[in-house]
Amino acid sequence: MSAQEPNQNKDNNKIKDSVSSVSSPRLLGLDVGSRRIGIAVSDPLGITAQGLETLERRNKRWDLQALEQVVRKYEISEIVVGLPLRMSGAEGTQSEKMQAFASDLRKRFSLPVHLWDERLTSAEANRLLRETEMSIGKRAKAVDRMAAVLILQSFMDGRR
Repeated sequence: MSAQEPNQNKDNNKIKDSVSSVSSPRLLGLDVGSRRIGIAVSDPLGITAQGLETLERRNKRWDLQALEQVVRKYEISEIVVGLPLRMSGAEGTQSEKMQAFASDLRKRFSLPVHLWDERLTSAEANRLLRETEMSIGKRAKAVDRMAAVLILQSFMDGRR
C-alpha cells in the first residue's frame, strides 16, 4: 500500500461532497383530490418538476403510508400542496380540507409543508393534455399528475 492512497481517499470524499452539495434536496408537489392524489417531484437540481404515478386514495392512513414511500425514495426535504381557492381568492371548504391535510403531512414527516395557490392548474392540465393524442380515459388519469407538476413548477419558479 502506498502512502498516497489515504490522501486519494480524502480527495474522493471531497469530490463526493462537492457533487452532493451541487444538487438541492428534492421537493414533492401534491394535487390532492377526494379520489386521487397527483404527485410530482423536483429534479435533483430543483429546476424542473416531473410527474410520478397518481395515487388512488383509500383512507388517510394508507395515503400517508404511500406518500411516506415517495418521501423516502426521493429524499424529499419540502412538500408543496395545492391550495384550492375560489376565483375571488377566498378560501372555501376544500381549502380547509387541504390545510388539515397539510397539517397531517407536517406531523407525519416533520418537513416544511407549503400551501400553494392551485387555481386553474386542473384546467391548464386538461388544456395541455387535450393537445396530445391521448384518449379521454388516459387523459383523466393523467390530469392529476399534470396538475401536481404545474403546482410544483409554479412554486419553484416563484421561489427564484
